[in-house]
Amino acid sequence: WDAAGKGGAIRRLTRAMDARSYIVIPVAAPTDEEHRYHYLWRFWRRLEAPRDKQILIFDRSWYGRVLVERVEGFAREAEWRRAYGEINGFERQLVDHGTLLAKFWFHIAPQEQLERFEARREIAYKQWKLTEEDWRNREKWPLYEAAVEEMLARTSPPEAPWTLISGNDKLHARVATLRRVIEVVEQGLGPRQR
Repeated sequence: WDAAGKGGAIRRLTRAMDARSYIVIPVAAPTDEEHRYHYLWRFWRRLEAPRDKQILIFDRSWYGRVLVERVEGFAREAEWRRAYGEINGFERQLVDHGTLLAKFWFHIAPQEQLERFEARREIAYKQWKLTEEDWRNREKWPLYEAAVEEMLARTSPPEAPWTLISGNDKLHARVATLRRVIEVVEQGLGPRQR
């Protein structure tokens, strides 16, 4: 959801990290070039990060196919329905080849989102965060909510489960995110050596 705290959680996660070890990849609408290829192509390309970048953080992701593209009609029904299997296969390949994958969905209550939007509108240094698109998406809350529920139900296999984060309380959301990242990394390291 817009204003649920994704950006703040990413900033807290990376604050104590060596900037040479990670890259944050903001995902916007596909470019003209990206439209010429399969929708996952632009994400495969991003996986070719410099070798010294051990951590890739996607701020939004391939799930746009089953959310924004579904709700806004940018993908035909057959395309977004097929995407669930494609996404599960894509993530399975990543995990099978040693990628530690942590997926987060930041949920926020409609009233909390409205309050954050209004604060962004009123506070000068936050106004850049609020767009007409945010308001338009908010009007389609029921459609997005149905898409989110189906996405979570169909793309959370044991090897790539979703972590649901309550974004209503930003501080608790950030702590929950940090804890889950630590848990995923510890699981990836295997048993501790004595």
